[in-house]
Amino acid sequence: MEKLLFGISGTPIGDGSKKFNYESSIIYLKSIGLDAMELPFVRSVNVTDKNRDKILKAKIDNDFYLSAHGSYYINLNADEKEKQEQSMERIVKGAQGLLKVEGRSLIFHPGFYLKDSKEETLNTIKNNLTKLPYLGVDYRLETTGKGTQFGDLKELVSLCKEINHCKLCIDFSHIHARFNGILKDYEGFESILKYIEDELGRNALEDIHIHLSGINYTAKGERNHLPLQESDFNYAACLRALKKFDVKGCIICESPILEKDALLLKETYNSL
Repeated sequence: MEKLLFGISGTPIGDGSKKFNYESSIIYLKSIGLDAMELPFVRSVNVTDKNRDKILKAKIDNDFYLSAHGSYYINLNADEKEKQEQSMERIVKGAQGLLKVEGRSLIFHPGFYLKDSKEETLNTIKNNLTKLPYLGVDYRLETTGKGTQFGDLKELVSLCKEINHCKLCIDFSHIHARFNGILKDYEGFESILKYIEDELGRNALEDIHIHLSGINYTAKGERNHLPLQESDFNYAACLRALKKFDVKGCIICESPILEKDALLLKETYNSL
């Protein structure tokens, strides 16, 4: 990647007077200065043979970056083998849908510990990830916001070291919530970026996918996303660290006020 792109998860809010589809979302987001959108495949893969051509044309015409968030119903450590296989099928279908519009990254949460140890869970998920066919879309493993979910930074880095078609999606807000408000200042974000660089190399920081938003949490972890300025998440310190490390890739804002906060992030970053 040549620079850091900024975008939103799902379709924009606008002024409330119209409902956006993917094609009109791309055109609108580009017109207000954003660069990217993450398609929500969380309940179904909603890129079809009917809408893909219009989406693809809008993407190309506007030099726009597309990713997608995979199904919510993925657990590569499910107790039943059948459910593990169904999870892999959902991942593949998401990648196939994203390919139709020349998207780059499919983001998903790998699974849950359930009754297994962390080591057992890691091995089961690793075994399943290695079976996924590489279709030209990066499988982005997202850091998770609750202690019951597999996916802290060290776990995901270890998988990315061993599986070529897996890369990171760093959700800094999830990390903040998972550890009960751990990211309080610049040094916290710096330590994460240095760890990634040390473990995965400079290339990992030059092609990274990031989720950012304000976040509400308890001792058990993430509860819900919040507007950036209504949360204790220190987005300015995060952006300073990203700039110092010359991070490149894509930041997707998951705030409830979507493009407003995405523009806040981009404007703050550019002012540093």
